[in-house]
Amino acid sequence: MIRAGRFLKGSGIMGRIARTAPSALAQISGVLRTASTQRCSYQSGPDSSEKETIVKLLYNIGSKKEVEQYLRHFSSVESQKFAVIKVGGAVISDDLATLASALTFLNRVGLYPIVVHGAGPQLNKRLEVAGIEARYEDGIRITDGPTLAIAREVFASENRKLVEALERLGTRARPITSGVFVADYLNKDKYDRVGKIVRVNREVVESSIRAGCLPILTSLAETPEGQILNVNADIAAGELARVLEPLKIVYLNEKNGLYHGTTGKRIETIHLDEEYEDLLKEPWVRYGTKLKLKEIKELLDTLPRSSSVAIISAEHLHKELFTHSGAGTLIMRGHRLFSEQDLAAVDSDRLRALLIEYDPLISSGETSAATYWQKLAQLKSNGGQYWIYGDEPYQVAAVVTQAPNQSVSVLEKFVATKAAVLGNITDNAWKLITRDHSQLVWTVPRTDDSLSWHFERADGSWAVGDEIVFWYGIQDWAQIARLVSAKPAPSPASPATSAPAGSRSYSTMARRFAAPGTPRHAGRRGYATASGSPLRVGLIGARGFTGRELIKLIDSHPRFELAYVSSRELAGKPVPNYTKASLSHVNLSAQEVGDIARAGRETVDVWILALPNGVAAPFVDAIDTATASLPSTPQHQPIVVDLSADYRFDVTGRWVYGLPELHRKDLVSWSTGRIANPGCYATGSQLGLAPLLPYMDATRLPSVFGVSGYSGAGTKPSPKNDPAFLADNLIPYAA
Repeated sequence: MIRAGRFLKGSGIMGRIARTAPSALAQISGVLRTASTQRCSYQSGPDSSEKETIVKLLYNIGSKKEVEQYLRHFSSVESQKFAVIKVGGAVISDDLATLASALTFLNRVGLYPIVVHGAGPQLNKRLEVAGIEARYEDGIRITDGPTLAIAREVFASENRKLVEALERLGTRARPITSGVFVADYLNKDKYDRVGKIVRVNREVVESSIRAGCLPILTSLAETPEGQILNVNADIAAGELARVLEPLKIVYLNEKNGLYHGTTGKRIETIHLDEEYEDLLKEPWVRYGTKLKLKEIKELLDTLPRSSSVAIISAEHLHKELFTHSGAGTLIMRGHRLFSEQDLAAVDSDRLRALLIEYDPLISSGETSAATYWQKLAQLKSNGGQYWIYGDEPYQVAAVVTQAPNQSVSVLEKFVATKAAVLGNITDNAWKLITRDHSQLVWTVPRTDDSLSWHFERADGSWAVGDEIVFWYGIQDWAQIARLVSAKPAPSPASPATSAPAGSRSYSTMARRFAAPGTPRHAGRRGYATASGSPLRVGLIGARGFTGRELIKLIDSHPRFELAYVSSRELAGKPVPNYTKASLSHVNLSAQEVGDIARAGRETVDVWILALPNGVAAPFVDAIDTATASLPSTPQHQPIVVDLSADYRFDVTGRWVYGLPELHRKDLVSWSTGRIANPGCYATGSQLGLAPLLPYMDATRLPSVFGVSGYSGAGTKPSPKNDPAFLADNLIPYAA
């Protein structure tokens, strides 16, 4: 069967939308607030029970496996080598509580991020009040005596705000406003009191960590003679990173990453060795963006390959650090990848060693590398082809084959070391494979620990006995049926025994819609493996719980993106918890929805109506009227999913009652594109009873009795708090 809840482009089917857990950071923040009130005095380290609670909450944003994997990775180095985090002044002024919570939860799991903060916006305001003009040369603030005097006050004030916010949460923090950066004048005649860092006193930072305190640094520096100099916070954080060589260098900003200048989409990952030169040639990469990329490359070129840079917002810091899917923009050196069609062109000894360690068939002795080489040679002599993919240090390898006169390629092997997984080199390898092969099929045992890795990259799957057949880029059901019947040899091997449970959600290669000339890195990490662009969703009714949770689901789903988010009360406000693009709420009337739907699936593929009962009809009528003249094929007609009870008992035959876990075959064959979402009671009851149906007596079927509750709270009179209405304790519930 196709995995429940996944959808195929053009199938006209959309499955039941499930609930997700509330924001992990919100839950963690609650734990931190509670814990801070319970602490009578500072502790020298994190409380073990509190750490365990926070780690469990992190499982809401990623699998237990990947969260624990990253915790081990970050804890494997000395405390000062975990992360240097540069915080922009705007983050402190606008998002202080979120920042403090994010830093505190890192500390509670035993980590010590080193913070270097700026205060640019605050300084500009103070200068304006003082009647001092802010002057710049080459993007550098000219810092005369009066400007420096105010800058020292502002830096001290902002540093104190952050330290106090952390301590209110029970986190020990040490304000460090001087003594770390030693500098000479950058160019005294041109910039006045601006410094170029020549030495970093790491002992000041390390002593803070030894005392159990988070170091909170300003970027001010001093000359050997004691003159204070102004230094850009980005540069100061980079110089500190060069000395400490941390695993992570994090730049916090309010935008949550770098955005592609043509498409407006967030760039989720950049592998500099592969992409840097092409990236600089893009017309939108200029001024500040080009300077930032050059600075990051120069920084990473001096650090171990295990180091990486993340550009992220404070709200999503935990997801960026503890999941493979990430949330902002990840930048790393990576390694150049290769693709060869001849075994003689690769280092067969290193490839053999990698397969012996990570490929289940070869490591178990079921077959040998030599036997496999012979098989590849025989395939080629018979008119077939094979491709071997890997990186320079042989941390990842994949083998793809294609039989003679066949258009679909078979992914036979895909293995990687832990370092390749943590470094997202597997992501780049997958991109290279899918660039060369538009159609793929592969088979994985049901017991594989990394099934989610395959589900996230596949267009569909089908369980056959103890194995699952996955396919990518194939839309013809007849072709899929043939492939499933003649499934390929099992186990392409997941990328390492520690394969990502939820790899980064979008690729930096364009399998998404991109304007002409859009580079490979324009899209997102991971792999929306549709044969075209992701399905675009128009969400009507975004203010309630269901709408908010749908936004989170669509944000993390590799096959969907939001086109419109409509809410009467939120119109004009930014859409929260959506990181794929910058969107604001709109207020679409039924007529406006019809106008958009008149173009079929050109703008919106799927309309989701997350509205109260009895409200959906005007929108449905508008869509039906607007699309009546379009061809009645899934390629032209938009799908409509109603989450209310309005169409669950439709007798016209227009609507299908959609529960894909049990009735996917019926849903696939249904061509109307109108799906009534089952209610929570119906869903729970049917899923609970389904495994028992073969053992039930058809003449004595069970009854299901479900009860919800009203709290009776609320100041506005309504049936929910009317004693007369609630007198008999039980009332009928809407279907």
